[in-house]
Amino acid sequence: MRKRLAILLSVLAVPAIPGGGAAAQLGGEQGEIGRARAQLHDAVAASRAAKARTAWLERNAATARDAAERTAREAAALASQVQQAEANIATADARLVLASREHEALREALGRDQRPLVRLTGALQQVSRRPLALSLLRPGSIGDLVHLRAVLDSTMPQIEARTAGLRVRLARSRQLREEAVAAVAARRAEQTRMADRRERLAALEARQRLASRQASGSADREAERALALAEQARDLNALLAELGRAGGLRERLAALPGPILRPPRPEEAGLAVLPAPVVPDRAATAPPAPYLLPVTGRTVAGFGAQGRQSSSGLTLAPRPGAQVVAPSAGRVAFAGPYRGYGRIVIVEHPGSWTSLVTGLARTDVAVGEELVAGAPLGVAAATGPQVTLELRRDGVPVNPLRFVR
Repeated sequence: MRKRLAILLSVLAVPAIPGGGAAAQLGGEQGEIGRARAQLHDAVAASRAAKARTAWLERNAATARDAAERTAREAAALASQVQQAEANIATADARLVLASREHEALREALGRDQRPLVRLTGALQQVSRRPLALSLLRPGSIGDLVHLRAVLDSTMPQIEARTAGLRVRLARSRQLREEAVAAVAARRAEQTRMADRRERLAALEARQRLASRQASGSADREAERALALAEQARDLNALLAELGRAGGLRERLAALPGPILRPPRPEEAGLAVLPAPVVPDRAATAPPAPYLLPVTGRTVAGFGAQGRQSSSGLTLAPRPGAQVVAPSAGRVAFAGPYRGYGRIVIVEHPGSWTSLVTGLARTDVAVGEELVAGAPLGVAAATGPQVTLELRRDGVPVNPLRFVR
């Protein structure tokens, strides 16, 4: 009995287990957990922004009078709902990663901190397994037993105090497991919602294409001209310049006054009254509004970032196969593959503004098509997706983040 009492006292002399005992062990994990928390913060912000954008697009669709415009705005609202589901999936993924990494770190810390408690539990079990009758038959056992009881009564509060931090960590471990299960369930639900919204969007786009087939002849000719320009242009800047000149010519031709009808009696006609010169409207030269990011994702390179050459746009890393939308209302000047950039879409906006979106795996628009803000352009690549957005005024790159809502 004295030997077991000595073992028990030696176990009780183990230093206290501090509540933050895992701090040193977690030192190497803090970077990963910090990154996961940053991703969670960005995903939550993207989800909120997509939800607000969806509500705005749905209101616009409800107030549209023309059937074609209403269909276009409904497609934009559905595309925004797809992006909202993508952001919610990213949120669930970040929560799952965060819970898994923190749980792994806690498990390692618990394994280390539980060792003295295992020794203490073993000593207590050895003492408790000795029958009281044997203690009465052995001389000195009663005294040792009374002594042991007194020691336990005085040390139990210390044991509880020293293991308080461990109990907190065990509770946190259970909470993390519950959070991981909830994140997996939320991810599955969002994937189901996203698949349903993609199906609805595909059906709506099919209806739009059927409705626009009557204008396919002129659109095909314009698409052929755009492809010819793409073959002649040595690089993307040259293609943008050529398309910009063509767009400017179109705007000038559209602004010309109509033909003056020949009077029935020319000999009696007076001087023709020339139309007043057109004064440029400041609203016509204002940047496109609202202006949206084409995808939600992590920023890889910002405007003006220095690399092999200065970045003239904003590069984002979305989820694989993410929905890509039109930054603002405008007319499609080019849509298709372009060397070194994957599939690209160039959208002309009023006032000599142009948006370029590159890195698409599929394009769902055609040259000459009129788009509303948020209209679906296509999807990002399935592996290593990177989507770049460039905004230009008269061919000069402008930071798009200045106008993003």
